[in-house]
Amino acid sequence: MTATRTAPPRADHRDADDPQGWQFNSPLVLTMLLLLVVVLQGPIRRALSAPVMQSWMTVFVAVVVQALPFLVLGVLLSAIIAVFVPPSFFARALPKQPALAVPVAGMAGAVLPGCECASVPVAGALVRRGVTPAAALAFLLSAPAINPIVLTATAVAFPRDPQMVLARFVASLLVACAMGWLWQRLGRSDWLRPPAHPSFDGLGKGAAFWGSVRHDVMHAGGFLVVGAMAAATLKAVVPAGWLHTAANNPVVSILTLAILAVVLSICSEADAFVATSLSQFSLTARLAFLVVGPMIDLKLFAMQAATFGRGFALRFAPATFTLAVLMSVLVGAVLL
Repeated sequence: MTATRTAPPRADHRDADDPQGWQFNSPLVLTMLLLLVVVLQGPIRRALSAPVMQSWMTVFVAVVVQALPFLVLGVLLSAIIAVFVPPSFFARALPKQPALAVPVAGMAGAVLPGCECASVPVAGALVRRGVTPAAALAFLLSAPAINPIVLTATAVAFPRDPQMVLARFVASLLVACAMGWLWQRLGRSDWLRPPAHPSFDGLGKGAAFWGSVRHDVMHAGGFLVVGAMAAATLKAVVPAGWLHTAANNPVVSILTLAILAVVLSICSEADAFVATSLSQFSLTARLAFLVVGPMIDLKLFAMQAATFGRGFALRFAPATFTLAVLMSVLVGAVLL
């Protein structure tokens, strides 16, 4: 005869109807926020009616409304390519010789739409399928910077400066190819951690597609809102004298917008509309903003570190930033 052992009751068990231990959940937070808005509606109305807030809201809404269609289109096309185009296609299409594969992969970014949120996992998939890392990295940098959606958005954002489209294309492609060749020459295999499988592996095509769309919309849309808020704040709140002081110094203006591109982390489908609102700065400084942002920003650094390893990101990001700024200055001097 065997004795039956009963598990002791869990000390942290609570009855479902126990009124104690209620949680601070989302509906409660929303209700409290709505009550707070109702109570403070007078001060909120007066604050929003101030001229500075009217200017802020005008710039914010203009940037978001102009950029949102391009962002959504870019996310949809990016998801289609990431889910329905097999990574083996790129391995077959690229030349076997790494030195030739780099510019071909860079040019592939001009015809394959994809934001930077999608380019990192696609580049990881290319490396897993045997594509030389130099070519995969060239694609990683060029795809979010010179694809048709981004160039069209740039043309719409700069209707009076059509040369900005060509300057962005040339500078971004040169940086992508140069970084690919630089990695081929100086890169070491132990700096590049083999990327893990993407999170959508094993799902059906439809589920993977909508999962990719939801992920990119949430991330890119959030960064678009942050970028629009920053552009509106610079336009409406920061004293004009400060901006003019920075804009009047060529070196300071270029470095300011390059660093701003890293910090704001705006999706490449939307960054041109933020750049065009920074009209105090020269076209070359705004070109640096457009070249640096899609190649290295805070979210890209985190994604590159998660995909290829922190050691890779710590070496790749500073080199990309430096080369992007220098190439923007050279191309800007020639074309702008």
